[in-house]
Amino acid sequence: MMHRMLSKEDEVSAAGTEENEVRREDQEKINRFSRLHQRETMLEEMLKGKQKDKEDLEEISTELELADEDELVPYKIGDAFFHLPLENAQSLLSSSTEQIDSDVSGLEDKLGELREELQQLKVALYARFGRSINLET
Repeated sequence: MMHRMLSKEDEVSAAGTEENEVRREDQEKINRFSRLHQRETMLEEMLKGKQKDKEDLEEISTELELADEDELVPYKIGDAFFHLPLENAQSLLSSSTEQIDSDVSGLEDKLGELREELQQLKVALYARFGRSINLET
């Protein structure tokens, strides 16, 4: 009777089967990665919207620079337009721009933190499962 010796690949394959079983802590990391990825997508969409709003406000600001100082300017508040003196409209626009800048900065910070955690989870999960897991989005 001939005994076959295990090659290194066979040993790795056999050991890898046991080691690559999904433990509870692995599943928790996978679930966390999934939730964070969904949140990342949502925050990216919000950030795109805020950046578009910021561009619109900058465009309006440029247009108001050309307006006559004595002119009443239509300014949208909620669903209604109000005719305001140029100075008041510019003041409101400035406040809106500051708020948008703050919102954009906050979203960028959140995305940065979230992406850092996603990267840490990726490193841990790829170290554990190698090619048997796909976390690319």
